[in-house]
Amino acid sequence: MAEDWQWDSTLFRGSAAHYARGRLPYAPGCADVLAGALGLTGSGRLLDVGCGPGTVTLDMAPYVTEAVGLDPDEDMLAEADRRARLREVRHVRWVHARAEDLPAGLGTFHVAVFAQSFHWTDRERVAATVREMLEPGGAFVHLNELKDPPPDPEPLPLPPPPYARIGDVVRRRLGPVRQAGRGTLVHGTPNGEERVLEQAGFGSCERHVVPAGDIVLRGADDLVAWVFSRSDSAPHLFGGELADFEQEVRGVLREASPGLRFAERLPATEIRIWRKTRGER
Repeated sequence: MAEDWQWDSTLFRGSAAHYARGRLPYAPGCADVLAGALGLTGSGRLLDVGCGPGTVTLDMAPYVTEAVGLDPDEDMLAEADRRARLREVRHVRWVHARAEDLPAGLGTFHVAVFAQSFHWTDRERVAATVREMLEPGGAFVHLNELKDPPPDPEPLPLPPPPYARIGDVVRRRLGPVRQAGRGTLVHGTPNGEERVLEQAGFGSCERHVVPAGDIVLRGADDLVAWVFSRSDSAPHLFGGELADFEQEVRGVLREASPGLRFAERLPATEIRIWRKTRGER
């Protein structure tokens, strides 16, 4: 967790309805790669910490006996449950709790996944607790978009989303320091997961990169959903100016592409795995 910042329940307030539409998916085949790396063939239990609307939980459910999604945002869990029902996934359960509440009586797991969520936690405490919850040979998995991808091999067929200009609008409305719930992140979110996991007693890191690169077409509504899916531009942060902010964002989109159509490349997904040494209890 970032220094001088305290988590509160408004971190993603109002974002759940926008998350699935606004966020780009993980690279195609990501679930297959992760299942193969972990030897998942339909047995064992999986814990998805900070599961949000259940994206990873539901993708990984076919590979395990039971998948448990844990999140402190009730709206995210309601969206996850809705999506599970649509997909007729029944061997999944949703738990309303923070990572710091673990073990929360949930028992042991073969794998614990943190998909772009670990940085919101008290990492040292959570890593140590999760290690105790893993069975011997179990794995701690960190999923995120690959940072610093190579340049695009060829021009896109449409203008790219004007993310930088949208960021300017957010800062003009909310101030230059990144908002996060009721607080701010002066220095952004922390990294250095390798050090944290090593200190918690895990072994060396195993890394996999799942390539992507497919061109994704996006419309104005998709990009507005992306804005509202983020903690630093969650709807509640704008108060009574929410409608004005949305109209300003849509104006930026119209200037960037009069047809309100955009293209971007799906980023690769980085999977990092730390295992609990067999023989340890």
